[in-house]
Amino acid sequence: MGEPAGIGGEILLKAWASEGASLPLLFVIDDKHRLQKIADNLGLNIELTDYSADSAAWADRPEALRVVHSPLACHQPPGILVPENAKAVVASISRAVEMTQTGKAAGVVTNPIQKSALYQAGFPYPGHTEFLASLSDPAPVPVMMLACDQLRVVPVTIHLSLRDALTALSTDRIIEQTQITARALKRDFGIDNPHLAIAGLNPHAGEEGSMGTEEQTIIAPAIQALQQSGLNVSGPHPPDTLFSARARQTYDVAICMYHDQALIPIKTLDFDGGVNITLGLDFIRTSPDHGTALDIAGSGQASERSLVAAIRMAARMAAHRHNSKEPGND
Repeated sequence: MGEPAGIGGEILLKAWASEGASLPLLFVIDDKHRLQKIADNLGLNIELTDYSADSAAWADRPEALRVVHSPLACHQPPGILVPENAKAVVASISRAVEMTQTGKAAGVVTNPIQKSALYQAGFPYPGHTEFLASLSDPAPVPVMMLACDQLRVVPVTIHLSLRDALTALSTDRIIEQTQITARALKRDFGIDNPHLAIAGLNPHAGEEGSMGTEEQTIIAPAIQALQQSGLNVSGPHPPDTLFSARARQTYDVAICMYHDQALIPIKTLDFDGGVNITLGLDFIRTSPDHGTALDIAGSGQASERSLVAAIRMAARMAAHRHNSKEPGND
């Protein structure tokens, strides 16, 4: 569902209208009446039908979008936040996770939420990622990966000011995030021996301490420990050259030290097609790499590309995870 006042319903219906026949088999958890109203406003001729676990029903009407009806408290105009709907937003996420954990679905693709609206309703988590981690069993350390066709990045520190990110950065944190990423690349992406390139923090990766010592005191010890554990890790790499076209061909993921170091290159390369992935959960979770876009909600301007990419990514990850559990695989 995502934030009902945002573009989530709009991009979902646009994705189904343009790509439905080629998308992986999917169903949505949302308010069916809300989706119908959005479809009517956008002039999209989409058949909505109630979700059924009966495979014969799916085969009989493959053009219909299956909906698990999750009613809203009220139907607001696009762009207008209504905290009373926060309960339905949270419930839709919880239900999607539960259906995945019980085998009714292979993965979860979430639409963007509006944290300010959830906070007004007493939502106790900093964001989507932390809430999803609380639903995983056991609750993991969640790792955020952003991915597009040209690049994968993981920020070691995420939604912190640059000053606070520097304080939070530690050898142990780099080790933990890199290990979780390496396991996910093997299990969920089918990469047997992933190469993880670790970025430096300072200009020219500190230039042997003349431009900062974090590479020597924090990052290099993490790299050494990771290499000793058998992981294919390199660095610290100068951040200003790590994302060139030539450099990107040499690694499977870039481990970055702070939010913008990771997100600027990927959003520059593919602003509309990036996917946000949460690693380390006991279920697959992806989402579009953008927000609720309240300012254009309901206008028909929002691009569905990132949502389509997130759906396809979740399906590929689920297939790799399934294969990794086949007899004879670790």
